[in-house]
Amino acid sequence: MDTALKLRMSIDSRQPLSDHNIDNLLAQSALVQKLTADFMEQPLFAVFRIMGLCEIPYAQKLPYTQKLIDYINQTIATDEGFACLGATKELVPCYNAMLLEAYSKLGMAASAPAQSALNWIKQYQLFERNQTTTWPYGGVCKHGGCLGVVPCYIGVGKTVRSLITYSEYLERKDVEIEKLIIQGVEYMLRHNMYQRLSTGKPISAHITDIMMPQNYALSLTDLTYIVGKRKLRDDSRISPLLSMLKEKQVAESQWKIDYLYSYRGYIAFESRRKASEWISYLFPLWLSD
Repeated sequence: MDTALKLRMSIDSRQPLSDHNIDNLLAQSALVQKLTADFMEQPLFAVFRIMGLCEIPYAQKLPYTQKLIDYINQTIATDEGFACLGATKELVPCYNAMLLEAYSKLGMAASAPAQSALNWIKQYQLFERNQTTTWPYGGVCKHGGCLGVVPCYIGVGKTVRSLITYSEYLERKDVEIEKLIIQGVEYMLRHNMYQRLSTGKPISAHITDIMMPQNYALSLTDLTYIVGKRKLRDDSRISPLLSMLKEKQVAESQWKIDYLYSYRGYIAFESRRKASEWISYLFPLWLSD
C-alpha cells in the first residue's frame, strides 16, 4: 500500500501523527513522487495535478504544491473566481468548483481565491432548468452550454461535490451553502444521480465509470461521494446507483478503476489491472452509516 494512502487512512481515523511521521509518509510515497516529478506552466495541467495532490493529507507542506498554488493564484485565480480557459469571461463552473474543493482540502478554504470561487457559485451557478444566470459573459454558454436552459450536469455535480467538501471545513454551518447543496442534490436525485429524464440512459460520458482522482469528467466516484456524504442511501432514487456499485464489485467491497482519464497534468492513482486500494477504501468509508 502506498504511504500516501496510509497517511490518508491515519488522518481519517484521527490517529495522532507527528510532523516527522507525516513528512516520512509523504517522502516515501511513490504516488507523491509521480505527482511532483514534472511541472508545466499550463492552466489545465495545474488543475489536474492539484486535484491529485489535494487527496493526500498535508500535501500543502510540499514545496511542489506551494509552487503549483502560486502559479494558480497568479495565472488562474481572478476576483470573480478561477478562470482556467482564458480571461475572466471564460470562467467555467466545473473547473471553478474543482479548484474550490482543492483549496478547501489544502487548508485554504478562507483564502481570497477560494472565497471568490465560492461567491461566483453563490451568485451565478444554476441548479435547475429554465432559469437565467446573471453572469454577463458568454464563455459559460460556449463551453458546453454550462448555464443554458438546461444547466450542464457536470457543472451541477462538480459544484455540489465542491460545496459539500467546502462546508466540512467551516466552523459553523453556512445556511446559504446548505440551501444550494439541497437544491443541487434534489436536482441530481430527480435524475437518479446519473440518468437522463427522457431515456434513462447515462447523462454524460464516463458518469458510470470509477476514476481516481477527480478530473473534468463527472464520474461514479463523484456520485458515490455525494451520496455518501449526504447520507442518501435510503432514498429510493439511489437504488439504480447502488445496484451499479454492487455489480461493479470485483470482490466484496472491492472495485477497480474503470477509466484512465488522459490529459497533461493528470495522473491516475492506480491502474485498471487489479482492485483499487484507494477506491476500495473510500467507497465503504463514504457509504458507511
